[in-house]
Amino acid sequence: MNETETLLKVENLRTTFETEEGVEITPVNGVSFEIDQGETLGIVGESGSGKSVTALSILKLIEDNGTVTADSLEFQGEDLLSKSEKDLRQIRGGDISMIFQDPMSSLNPVITVGEQIAEVARHHGNLDESSGFWSEMKRKYVSGTEVTAPSWRRAVELLEIVGIPEPEKRAKDYPHQLSGGMKQRVMIAQALAGDPSLIIADEPTTALDVTIEAQILNELRDLQSEFGVSIIFITHDLAVIREICDRVVVLYASEVMEKASTEDIFSTPRHPYTEGLLKSIPKVTEDRERLDVVEGNVPGLVDRPPGCPFSARCEYAFEMCEEPLESHNVEDEWTVRCHLYHDDVNADVKNGLPSTETKSQHRETINADQRKQ
Repeated sequence: MNETETLLKVENLRTTFETEEGVEITPVNGVSFEIDQGETLGIVGESGSGKSVTALSILKLIEDNGTVTADSLEFQGEDLLSKSEKDLRQIRGGDISMIFQDPMSSLNPVITVGEQIAEVARHHGNLDESSGFWSEMKRKYVSGTEVTAPSWRRAVELLEIVGIPEPEKRAKDYPHQLSGGMKQRVMIAQALAGDPSLIIADEPTTALDVTIEAQILNELRDLQSEFGVSIIFITHDLAVIREICDRVVVLYASEVMEKASTEDIFSTPRHPYTEGLLKSIPKVTEDRERLDVVEGNVPGLVDRPPGCPFSARCEYAFEMCEEPLESHNVEDEWTVRCHLYHDDVNADVKNGLPSTETKSQHRETINADQRKQ
């Protein structure tokens, strides 16, 4: 990857919280990735894997009892961790925008959608329009933004760009007057209002039916092509990842298990967890009564077992899995966090995980090799 093209660089991101009982928990533990200008990076994993907290940590939108640290957290070459709250407020919604997964809890129910988009445009869109506290309060709760104002025209334009019909009329609607798909489009328009370089989309299609989901994904692709923005797409849906992403980060129990291009992940998954996720996807070409599942649950944040957090659910698990994990480069820009790729393990990993042996036979082979060493 060309370093000069890197938009966001995250190295060893770690987020900790202290519970009321004084116990420290770590929902994001050593997460690292990069994203280039105009690229779409997918972050995928089960609920509880740390996807959303990773996104919030990048923008330092963490509660007071949380602490965010990193070896590097750079956006356009500048350290985000050293930024003041005032500087971060300019970056949030401006250079970096976020699309949240639930528009009903993100959109203000008593303010028109046009007003909410126009406010972002005034603060981050360089429209040379007053955005002071009292003028904003007057617009929101008394007079509204003039339809001839640059920010209102920008709001209407963005509603049209994201595919909402009759944008002049819809801009005057309140969130409850719009369908789920329209509300999600409003969130996308709001994210674009500050002319961002990076959009973080946190499961933006989760509550939508498949038809509307496809329309939203098409909108994001078209907008990325038109505006050249980068997108971090957070989801638990691998089908969506395959549809829209260039590269994939697989998270499990707050740690990165695998990083690779989308093509590599889907053609030859290297980590057992990634393999399990892909096997659980239904295929129209296969006649199966039951879908494959990854048995068990993501371990809790308290009293986590040592070593690999996936070992209790992994059918490849062996003795070394109780030891601390390391990332291994299996190919250029392809890393796997799994003991199967440790130099001391005598297994043919270059061609992916074993396919001819059964999993139990593979475990016996590795255990025998370990005993000989």
